[in-house]
Order: sequence, then C-alpha cells, then structure tokens
Amino acid sequence: MKWTEVSVLTASEAVEAISNILVEAGTSGVSIEDMFDFDHTPDDGFGEIWALDKEDFPENGVIIKAYFPETVFLPEILPGIKQRILELETFGLDIGANQVETTEVSDTSWATAWKKYYHPLQVTRFMTVVPSWEDYTPKFSDERIIRLDPGLAFGTGTHPTTRLSMQALETSITGGETLLDVGTGSGVLSIASKALGAGDVFAYDLDEVAVRAAKENMALNDYAKDVPVKANDLLKGITIEADIVMANILAEIILLLIEDAWRVLKPNGLFITSGIIDSKRDEVLEHLVAQGFEIEQILQMKDWFAIIARKPAEEE
Repeated sequence: MKWTEVSVLTASEAVEAISNILVEAGTSGVSIEDMFDFDHTPDDGFGEIWALDKEDFPENGVIIKAYFPETVFLPEILPGIKQRILELETFGLDIGANQVETTEVSDTSWATAWKKYYHPLQVTRFMTVVPSWEDYTPKFSDERIIRLDPGLAFGTGTHPTTRLSMQALETSITGGETLLDVGTGSGVLSIASKALGAGDVFAYDLDEVAVRAAKENMALNDYAKDVPVKANDLLKGITIEADIVMANILAEIILLLIEDAWRVLKPNGLFITSGIIDSKRDEVLEHLVAQGFEIEQILQMKDWFAIIARKPAEEE
C-alpha cells in the first residue's frame, strides 16, 4: 500500500490543535519534529535515552507529519484541513509559516518515518515513556514505565505541554486520589497518574479516535487497565467528586472548563492545567483566581506553562 505524507510547518503553540485536526481527518499516524526536543533530550546519567538526527529537525518552527492511506482521497479533505488550520488564528493561536506539503511514500517508508522518532524517553525523574514496540529494561528501582503507542492520538511525552503535565502530576499525587483526565488524547496522563499511585482515574475526550487510542494504550499498562475512557464534552454531566482534575488542552478550552472543575473538585482539591502558551498565561490565571482558586505553582518549559491551582478547604 502507498501512503501520502502531509507535512505542516507551523509554530509550537499550534502543535496540539493541528495534530488533532489531522487525527480527526483520518490520519494513521502523526510525528512532530521540533528542534526544542533535540536540544532538550534528557540524559540524567542513565545512559542514552533518545537517539535522534539533528538534520531531521527544522531550524525554525515545528513540522507535523501525518500519514494517509491511498484509500483516502486527499484532494477532497486537504482544503478542509487547510481551512481549519487557518481558523486557529481566530482563537489567537500563532500558526507560523503554515506551509502544507504532500509527499507520496511507500508502506515501509511510512512505518519508518513516524516510528523513528519514538524511543524510550525519561520525561520526569520517575517516569519513562516507552513505545509499545520497543524492549526496555528499567534503569532504577523506582522508575515508572508507561507503555504507549503514540500513532493515533496526541500525547507522547515529547511535547513541552505533556512533560509539564507529568511533572505537575508527579509533584501532586501522593496516593489514592480520584482523578479526572479531561481531553485525555493518547491517555498518557491517566496512565502516568496510575503509575504514580492515584486511585480511581477517569479519562474523557470529545474525539472518538482519541477514546479508542486511549483505551488501547490503557491495555498496554497493567496498572491502568481499569481506567474507564469515555467520550464526553469536557466535564459536562460529570458528577464524580475528584481530588484532582487534569487538563492538558488549549487555553481557550481551559477557560470554559474552570467552572465545572470547581464544581466537581472536593475542598482542597487540585486543578492542574497545561497547554497554556505564554500569551494566554495571565488570562488563565485571572479566571482561575476569579473563580476562587489559589495558585499553588506555575511550571514553565519553553513558551509553555502548566498551572497547579487549589480549591480552598473553605469556600469564600
């Protein structure tokens, strides 16, 4: 079978949104080429974690590559993809150069093209994301392994927003918490939460493709097999009382989520948000404080931020 590679040269802050657009269009795999990932490849003394070729990465911007089988008639769907990307500017997202190109590739080239970027990656002090097709031996006794097939939904551990989310979870989970993962994508944050000792974890995503991918990834990890994954519009209709609400999504969507997060959180509960670009940070902080949240910590990587906010024990 032949495949068509659709590559989009864009800006870092649009990566999640464009990846989601491509997934919804029916891509069979997505890879992200960002020089930041190359320059910030972690190696904390446990050996070479990620082996990449610098020539594969753009000097400016980020390249997202998606792969469509020959059974998909691209001339029919490509205009819609381009239009949806342009519409991201109405949400205040920088789409950078926005260069969209297509290339025909063979079946073998497709598999190599997107899988070559995914190798065991130590994302935090305790957590390492391992592609499902690779063998990996833990380097130390407390290392938590997260098995993942990243081909169908966004969230591999390589993007700053996912790394920040996992770092925030690592500092927030003490054991036994009820956690709601909103916009779960690949399910990586739900899996990480279970690896860190969370109790009941519930994963939600509006996209059915993400729901299927997350279910498959949960099944790859013994400690996450009991995590239910359901299609849902943010937290609408959810009545579960949570200790932690986790949302790694666009800032504009976080703003819509704040009220419901407050509603479902127990007193003293945490609302962890990521996917917040520098230009949107103050707006998100303002709305969180206006709702009554207390800001516990702000994490930063590149131009991205994660915020840990607490619902006070006694509401004012």
